[in-house]
Amino acid sequence: MSWVQFPFPALSKAIWISSESLFLLHFTRGFIVKVTKEIEKLEKSAVKLTVTVAKKDVADGYNEALSQYVKNAQIKGFRKGHVPQKVLESKYGEQIKSETIAEIIDRSLNEIFGEETEKENRPLPYAQPRLEKMPELDLTKDLVYTVTYDVFPNVEVKNFDGIEIKEPQVSVGDAEVEEELKGLQERNAVVIDKKDETVAKDDIVTIDIIEKDDSGAEIKGTRRDGFVFTVGTAEDVYKIDDELVGMKKDETKAIKKEYAADDSDANLAGKTKNYSVTVKAVKVREIPALDDDFAQDVNEKFHTLDELKEDIKRQLNRALSRKLNEIKVNSLLSQIVEKNEFEIPYSMLRAELEGRWEMMARQFQTTATELERLVTSSGQSKQAMLDQWASEAEKLLKSRIVVDTLMREKNISASEEDIEAKYKEIAEQNNISLDEVKKHYADPKAREYLVDDTKEQKLYADLFSQVKVSQGENIKFADLFKNQ
Repeated sequence: MSWVQFPFPALSKAIWISSESLFLLHFTRGFIVKVTKEIEKLEKSAVKLTVTVAKKDVADGYNEALSQYVKNAQIKGFRKGHVPQKVLESKYGEQIKSETIAEIIDRSLNEIFGEETEKENRPLPYAQPRLEKMPELDLTKDLVYTVTYDVFPNVEVKNFDGIEIKEPQVSVGDAEVEEELKGLQERNAVVIDKKDETVAKDDIVTIDIIEKDDSGAEIKGTRRDGFVFTVGTAEDVYKIDDELVGMKKDETKAIKKEYAADDSDANLAGKTKNYSVTVKAVKVREIPALDDDFAQDVNEKFHTLDELKEDIKRQLNRALSRKLNEIKVNSLLSQIVEKNEFEIPYSMLRAELEGRWEMMARQFQTTATELERLVTSSGQSKQAMLDQWASEAEKLLKSRIVVDTLMREKNISASEEDIEAKYKEIAEQNNISLDEVKKHYADPKAREYLVDDTKEQKLYADLFSQVKVSQGENIKFADLFKNQ
């Protein structure tokens, strides 16, 4: 099958069904199509391709189609293969012409796009070429048709003037290590029953709650049993934390709660609710002590707390290095795109947005169609969301195109020595053996990702040497990762 497919009306007529016959038309002799072409550049990286097929080739194509009909047609009153051409042309003339046009267009386009010189004018894989007008088949004339389609943007990255990258000044100190240790303690905490069973801030409570009307009767559908949350946090959707403090396990209390008019929950704002609450359980989170035993519990490779701290500091510095590099790369590409303006085709942007939609559907463990239904039912629309994403998606696509263009221009490659050095770097960073790293990247996809990343990092290093990189403002480690 040809690699270029088109939604042309003629192509839908490859199989003809009538009351007298059923046959499939194939072009078996492989007639040669010689063409002349004219390419006109349009806006947004689109082109208009006008193709002229010589009348001799048009006639050859028609005669081949007709001979195939003669060979395969089965019509009452005639033996197979003996139907006169005039009878066939009278009965199937328009179909034969349509088939001929479709085949000529398909063959001529594949011939054009197969030429090595036409690489930059090949259509994008996700953008179907559009036939402006179906040509007529006249055996006495050349066949001329025009298609428009999107191509990969032709970008010239020449201007690096005035590009300056401000690198934030951030360091990893004792405070950052202690903060990470605190998080480790929280994650390794054990939840146990509280001895005095009296509710206090930061306790984990389990309650049964019912909303009642002014007469004291239960409001149907409001009962909620076994609701668990930490007192004093946003986990309590009823916002009755203060009213629970001092209650004991198995105690029931009537709570009248007046919500402020500007409450963040629109369902509660300005309302007064009557609740009946029973405390079913009171628990506390027991935080482990920071000592050598704790370090060993985190990972058996650590023998002392100091070893754990050193590892934390090393990991934080790795994260910091990656983040700073990301910031520098984003700033660099953003400025290059701004100084070297170009347009991307709509079909490319549309494909990117649809890809993001599919990804979001997978994150919600549903289909793209079902996600659209859910979004519509909530009063939004898929198109509105795609429009919101468009600006960011366009910037990302332009950055990718710039990287792809520069990689080709600079002939950036990753040698076996480069990959071997990367293996060693990964092994050292993760404190694992070189064999373990190589085993992981034995997977072709994983290795391909590593090769691509290595090439990109080589490109960025080269580009950083061409622009000004200066010290930016001092920023705290935590603030640098706030919007991550």
